[in-house]
Amino acid sequence: MEWLSLSLLSPSNAGIMDFPTYLLGTIFTILFPGPNSLYVLTITTQKGWRFGAWGALGIFIGDSILMIAVALGAASLLLSSPMLFNIVRTLGAIYLAWMGLGLLRSGLKRWKREMAEGADGDLHVRMMRLHPLVAALTLSLTNPKAILFFIAFFSQFIRPDFDHPAHTFFYLAIVLQILSMAYLTSLICVGQIFLKFFQRQARLAAALWMLAGILFIGFAMRLLLD
Repeated sequence: MEWLSLSLLSPSNAGIMDFPTYLLGTIFTILFPGPNSLYVLTITTQKGWRFGAWGALGIFIGDSILMIAVALGAASLLLSSPMLFNIVRTLGAIYLAWMGLGLLRSGLKRWKREMAEGADGDLHVRMMRLHPLVAALTLSLTNPKAILFFIAFFSQFIRPDFDHPAHTFFYLAIVLQILSMAYLTSLICVGQIFLKFFQRQARLAAALWMLAGILFIGFAMRLLLD
C-alpha cells in the first residue's frame, strides 16, 4: 500500500506534470462564464444564499459523478456511441433552452409590470420548479462535453510513466473541485449582496433575468452546434 503514503500529497509525487500550469489553467477555466456559474448567481440574486448553496452542491455532485465516470472508463462508452452522445447533448440543450426561455419570459413580464407581487411565483414555476440541487445536478449531468473536457484537460498533466494514473486523476479532480467551490461560494456572496438591491429595483431585476435567459439559450445553441 505504498501508493497510499502521504508523500503522494505532493503533486510531483502524485504523477502530475507542471502543476502550476494546471492550477493556472483550472482558474481560467472556472472563471470563464458557463451555465453552472450563471445558474448559481441567478438563483442567489432571486432567492438568497441558501438556494445558491443548494445549487452549488448540485453542481459539485454532478461534476464529481462525471469525473468518477471518466476515471472508471464510462466515458469510453459515450465516446464510442455517437448516437448516445448526441442524445445526451440534445437533452442538455433542451434543458438549457427551457431554463432560458423561462427566465426570458419572466423578465419580459416583470419589465411590463404585469407580474406585480406574483413575479417570483411565476419565475419559480417556469425556471425554479425543481429544487435548486436537482436543477443544478441536471445542468451538470446533461453536458456530455464536460466529459471530453475532463479527459482532454487532465491528460495533459498526467505523467505517462506513473504507476497509479487513477490517483493522479483524482488528485487533479479534487483540486479542480476545491477551486470550483471557492468560486461558486464567491458568486453566492455577490448574489446575496445584490439580492435586496434587485428586490428594490424591479426593472433592473427584469433586465438581469432577460440577460440570463438569453445567455442560457446561447449556451444551448452552442452545445448543439459545436
